[in-house]
Amino acid sequence: MKEFWDSRYSDAEYAYGEEPNEYVKQQLAKYPAGKALFPAEGEGRNCVYAATLGWDAYAFDISSEGKKKALALAAKKQIAIHYDVCGVEETAYAPASFDAMILCYSHFPAALKPAFYQQLNSYMRSGAVVIMEVFSKNHVQYQRVNENAGGPKDPGMLYDEAEIHSLFADYDVIELQELHTQLNEGSLHSAMSCVLRFTGVKR
Repeated sequence: MKEFWDSRYSDAEYAYGEEPNEYVKQQLAKYPAGKALFPAEGEGRNCVYAATLGWDAYAFDISSEGKKKALALAAKKQIAIHYDVCGVEETAYAPASFDAMILCYSHFPAALKPAFYQQLNSYMRSGAVVIMEVFSKNHVQYQRVNENAGGPKDPGMLYDEAEIHSLFADYDVIELQELHTQLNEGSLHSAMSCVLRFTGVKR
């Protein structure tokens, strides 16, 4: 999997663009800047944007090429970010040390999701906000008709509302909706898609 993402991020072009995800941008504006975690952050568009708003942005991803692109984007914006090359299971942040977690198309194998999210949630303090946009299980209808629809081909890596409730059982739901929308995020997210958008606050 590391080889796949290193290959994808090795081009000069940013696979999903340099601009932040629109939902992430919209939701971040509602909360005061603090310390934020960006799992599976890839080329860094969201953590770099958050840093321009004053957030202390910590990102990680398995791709070293993703880190290179993220640091280059941060330098272009004249800000600093923290970026580790690792998987979820290799992270070791202090418990309850983050004010926010931003999960933008962070898709993991079904068997690993419960343990991964338990670990990630342990890093969030009480009152921390989670902002998430991911592909819904209903996204497969678009994948069948358009190879540019993007997203994991393994249905187990997609999400539904029940799973979001389960993974974030310790959170008060501020927003959870499934949306059929046209994505315009770089060359690889540029088609009709079905996504889930979630914002929650940890109790």
